[in-house]
Amino acid sequence: MLLRALNLSRRCFCSHGGHDIASAIAELNKEMESVFGEPSSTSHSSSISKDFMAQEHQFVSPKMGGSGLGLTHVGSKGEAQMVDVTPKESTKRAATASCKVILGKKVFDLVSANQMAKGDVLSVAKIAGINGAKQTSSLIPLCHNIILTHVCVDLTLNPNDFSVDIVGEAASTGKTGVEMEALTAVSITGLTVYDMCKAASKDIQITGIQLEHKTGGKSGDWTRKE
Repeated sequence: MLLRALNLSRRCFCSHGGHDIASAIAELNKEMESVFGEPSSTSHSSSISKDFMAQEHQFVSPKMGGSGLGLTHVGSKGEAQMVDVTPKESTKRAATASCKVILGKKVFDLVSANQMAKGDVLSVAKIAGINGAKQTSSLIPLCHNIILTHVCVDLTLNPNDFSVDIVGEAASTGKTGVEMEALTAVSITGLTVYDMCKAASKDIQITGIQLEHKTGGKSGDWTRKE
């Protein structure tokens, strides 16, 4: 009988559905009662069943509470999905992102004097960032392929911490935002700075990649708080 109960418990925790788990727990309680002669607590088993059901519901629903917020790239069964923007209206959208590349004094001086072996670091990185923004949907698999109306990348040498401050902007008129395009722009720019300078130092750090501001869309405007 004990072996039968153990087998049943194994089936219980291998089950995939919330209702199956609750039924298996109830059956397991009956088996344990027949083996040990003591009925298990009904309220306790009911609580366990409810906990399993709550976890099951939480997993299959990507929405969180009544706020309407959630993981839009996760389907009802937890699978990855591309968001359907067909019902949305086209609006003007813009986003700004930033990034910092810490060079160190030696590399900073070389970049400032335009003496890096690979050439003009800032100009090459700027073009790479603009091109990166246009390739966002190819790099990030669930991003929509959108038509960008504007991309701008600015690089500024910062002597205070021997770094390059990068700001990227993207704009479009469409059904989805351009935050990922702005973030991709500064990321690719930072990586290109690293590639152009890596022969002189391996201590270079790419840091602080973040969204600074966005406008348009259902969620409206947003600005990072300092």
